Amino acid sequence: MSVPRLHPRTIEAVKERADIVDVVGEHVMLKKKGREFVGLCPFHDDKSPSMTVSPAKQFYYCFSCGAGGNSLKFLMELKRQSFSDVVMELARRYSLPVETLDANQQERLRQQLSRRDQLHRALSLASGWFRSRLQAPEGAAALEYLRKQRGLSAGTIESFELGYAPEAWDGLLRHLQQVEGIDPSLMEAAGLVVPRKGGNGFYDRFRHRLMVPIHDRQGRIIGFGGRSLDGSEPKYLNSPETEVFDKGKHLYGFDKAADPIRRADCALVVEGYFDVIALHAAGVRHAVAALGTAMSAQQITQLCRCSESRRIILNFDADGAGVRAAQRTIGEVEQQALQGQLELRVLHLPAGKDPDEFLKQHSQADYLALQDNAPLWLDWQIEQVLSGKDLGRADQFQLAVQGLVELLGKLPQSALRSHYLQRVAERLSGGQARMALQLEEDLRQQVKGQRWHGRSSRHEQPGDASLRERAEAQLLRLYLHVPSLRATIRQELRQRELEDFGLPHHRKLWAHLSALEEDNLGVGLLENISRGSEPGDQLADLELPRLLSDLLLIEDSPLLQRLTALLEPGELQQLGLVNPSDQLRGTTASLERHRVLRRCRHLLEAWGSQRLQSLEQCIAMLLESKEDEGDAETRIEALFQRLNADALRFQELYYTERQYLQQLDQQRCRQSA
Repeated sequence: MSVPRLHPRTIEAVKERADIVDVVGEHVMLKKKGREFVGLCPFHDDKSPSMTVSPAKQFYYCFSCGAGGNSLKFLMELKRQSFSDVVMELARRYSLPVETLDANQQERLRQQLSRRDQLHRALSLASGWFRSRLQAPEGAAALEYLRKQRGLSAGTIESFELGYAPEAWDGLLRHLQQVEGIDPSLMEAAGLVVPRKGGNGFYDRFRHRLMVPIHDRQGRIIGFGGRSLDGSEPKYLNSPETEVFDKGKHLYGFDKAADPIRRADCALVVEGYFDVIALHAAGVRHAVAALGTAMSAQQITQLCRCSESRRIILNFDADGAGVRAAQRTIGEVEQQALQGQLELRVLHLPAGKDPDEFLKQHSQADYLALQDNAPLWLDWQIEQVLSGKDLGRADQFQLAVQGLVELLGKLPQSALRSHYLQRVAERLSGGQARMALQLEEDLRQQVKGQRWHGRSSRHEQPGDASLRERAEAQLLRLYLHVPSLRATIRQELRQRELEDFGLPHHRKLWAHLSALEEDNLGVGLLENISRGSEPGDQLADLELPRLLSDLLLIEDSPLLQRLTALLEPGELQQLGLVNPSDQLRGTTASLERHRVLRRCRHLLEAWGSQRLQSLEQCIAMLLESKEDEGDAETRIEALFQRLNADALRFQELYYTERQYLQQLDQQRCRQSA
């Protein structure tokens, strides 16, 4: 369809309805400052809030890069869309009538916009049918499950519109088609039915499942979550992404929780549908659930807009998957949390229970008391680093120190960093005051800019970034297209501490790959493969390029376009797959060399910044002390070592790293030989 010539009435209506704070606030975390709002500018690499949004003027302006304009210009520049596309998108969002200057275009637009209404109607009718089946004899077992095992009242079941999908293959299909007159192709577009493999007809997507409808902010049904009642997998089957359902943009229960979040000035995020339902039933109504494995930045931004203090509490399960989901969510908003733009906390309930289990034995007050004492995200991450480690063992102590240095290195130089350095040193010292002081100083030296682990861009050299990008791309290409090496690659990455890819699009790709493998193999097995305790033959059976393409096509098409060369290697890239084992050794050595080289630069700088005390100065100091005890040469040497301890330590570490660098270069040479 050609770009419509929009009527001025439509443009003016959109301008009046699209509030600048709402539009910008969906993409930028805004904080009220007087009569205006401030936030990080998305149009440049903003480290401190430099964008101002004025509700009175309906205008935004960045004092660093000069970007500015109204809500329409903001979306045009951010999304790289045309003026007409932005106006159309906002008109659909706010349910405004769209008029054009062309009568034929007007009719086509009317049909296009009415399709979304048709999808919402089909989903609403399906929800009504599911609810009726729950109350029918065929839904007796599902209703008993809700009442007895879940402990839900009739009022709660009605409030959340819970239903039941019968075991028949075409029960919903026949009802919507014969009674409601809904076309099967529309049901497919709504995610309610699936085409048969032979191409002859459709069948119900949800069968013998407890049905949980998912609503958008306006209360319209956009999808379903179906829980298995007979133990069949998957335990939860969710609607696919459709024209009206994007799981990364919506939150389960948000339509009911938005006002309670404002009143509580706090948003509680849990993992599952029934956690939300149980919390609301217990009177904790500021709870929502993510519709994926972790929260997206956009979902967090929506919650922050409802809470003046921007207080978000993550109450995910305490198992491995829940911990990873919490870590991924923290990663999405870490910079905003560090800059104080939101207050992020993590709550783990006693004995690893989820909220639904906890509330079966405890009261609302018990839960709220734990919520109010939930640790800040950084405190929680510190505990995760220390969890399960025997600090009396040198190897585990060193692992704990490395993890803490990496974590605390993200903090800006401030009283906050000093506070955490002191706390961590006390934990590591086991209460020994003198040891705590020494540990605090050692940690302080390592934490500065987190440069011990080669993360500071200040130690990058021209060409480093492109070399790292090529090495990471080659490693991911091997992982995708040489299935027999996948287990070995995971073990190499774990052993060399290279799992955290440096390029953002490579990090996202690795996260998607890991999520696909967790879904197919299970979290425990994948972790054992990475540790080397399982051979990992199952990894080779996964068609990762196809699975990844299908996933990204739905969830992240821009990333899919950027990664085409990895998913579909050309002739030149395929040459790099001829001797994959050699390529793997050389590539991992290159990546590790990149990190070690930056560490060497840091150590050399630290060594050169020390003020050395010469032997002559040491002799003069001893003569002034007028002490005659012991051998003079030994005393001079001891004083020299003591006064220059830091410089000598940096020197020793530097040469140790240089020796390791030579080993890595030998590995790289063996690859090219």
